[in-house]
Parts: sequence; C-alpha cells; structure tokens
Amino acid sequence: MNTHLSVLALSAIIIASIGIAPAFGQIVNPISVTTDKTSYEDGEIVLVTGEVRELLSGTPISLIVTAPNGNRVILDQLDVGLDKKYSTEFTVGGPLMRSGGTYTIEVTYGSQTRTAETTFSFAGSSDSGPKETKMAVEGTEFMVSYKITGGKLISITPDVEANSLIIAITASQDGSLVITLPRALIDAKMGDQDDTFFVLVDGEEVDFEEITTSTDRTLTIQFPAGAEEIEIIGTTVVPEFGTIAVMILAVAIISIIAVSAKSKLSIMPRY
Repeated sequence: MNTHLSVLALSAIIIASIGIAPAFGQIVNPISVTTDKTSYEDGEIVLVTGEVRELLSGTPISLIVTAPNGNRVILDQLDVGLDKKYSTEFTVGGPLMRSGGTYTIEVTYGSQTRTAETTFSFAGSSDSGPKETKMAVEGTEFMVSYKITGGKLISITPDVEANSLIIAITASQDGSLVITLPRALIDAKMGDQDDTFFVLVDGEEVDFEEITTSTDRTLTIQFPAGAEEIEIIGTTVVPEFGTIAVMILAVAIISIIAVSAKSKLSIMPRY
C-alpha cells in the first residue's frame, strides 16, 4: 500500500513539474536578439539573430544600431519567419561607423513592450574613407564638396520651382553620399530657425544624418544599389544662372531703349 502511495505521489510531482515548466525551446521574453561575436574589427560582418515568442501577422521587426556618440547609424526592418526566427547582417566601418566603442542594437516587435537589445564593441576604422572632392552645381557659380561610396555622382542641378537640388548618381551597390551644402545655395528655414530638409531617393523619402554650421549643412544620405536620383528639398534655393542671365539681359535691353529714347535716337544718321 505504501508503495502504491509513493508511486502516486511521485507521479503527481512529475505532472505538476511539467505543468509549470516552459515548453522546450520556447523563449521566455517576447523577443530576443544576439550577435555572433562580442567584438569586431574594421570590415567584419556582424550577424544578428533572434527569435520572437509569438508571431504577429504582417508585423516586421524594427532594428536600430546606435553608435557610441548616440547617433543612429542603421535603421532597418526585418521579416520574421514561420519558425519565429529572424536574422540580418551588416559590415562595420564606413562613414557612419568609423568611431571605436560600444554599439547598441535594439529590436522592437510591434510595440515597446516587445523590445530587446544587445551590444558589441568595435575597434574603430583606420580607413579615412572616400576622398572628398568637389562638383559644380549646374547653372550656378557654386561648388559643393562631397564623398560617395558605392556609386558615382554624375551631376547636381537646382530646381527653382521645387526649392530643391536634383543629384544624379549611379549606384553599383548600397552606399552613402556625404554632401556639404552652402546655405547660400540651398537652405531650409522656418522663420529664423533651421527646418528639416526633405530627402528623396528615386522618389521615396529617406532618413539622413545632418551636421550644421552657420554657413553650411552637411547631409549623410544612404542609398540602395541601382539608385539614380537624390533630391534634397528645402525652402530656398539659388536661382539658376540661366535665369539670372535672362534678367540681366532684360535689364540691359530696357536700359538701351531708355537711353536711345532720351537721346532721340542719336545713333541714327541726321539729315
């Protein structure tokens, strides 16, 4: 009898333990994130993987990589597989990830209650990056400085009606454009305060990083492989030189007519 009671008691304990234990392989938190290594050298690839506890139909994962200085250097959206797992990768280094230190990866799935983060250390980039060069803005006397990776800058043209600059590029791969714009060429203002530029890559709005001074605004714009056009829209842009030339010509013609009328067409022979 005691043996039977012992067996029943043991069985009850086992069943209770199974009932309160999480299912094998099920994650405890709503979402997890990890990297394949804890530290990386310049040019190495970071593999990011993770898993969600439950699937949310049609909801991507938002991923943000933040540099040691607080700047967001990568913004991405990731799809979750039917196995509830996700992954992505990126290369450390380049114009936005040059500083050494601790970088933070934050993932969000649907709401702020489903977030996770991890960190990795980066030794820093020894490469000075692409060389800075200059290009003339068509129809003006302005020269702008720029650096580009992953492609080539073809031309820069002002669009006076749209208060924008049209930048033609060829992009053989994903890359970035760092361009310094004189405020006298193009600016974005709301009263006396700086306003935000509106940047389009092939007609689609994109995020960008910006550094401002009293005379210039430097934008860092990411673009995908195959991109052909970047448009930077502000509130003012310098008129095209052709427009100025037409205005000068018009003033000159009016002046000649006025002078001729005043002198009673003295340039004509008298009889």
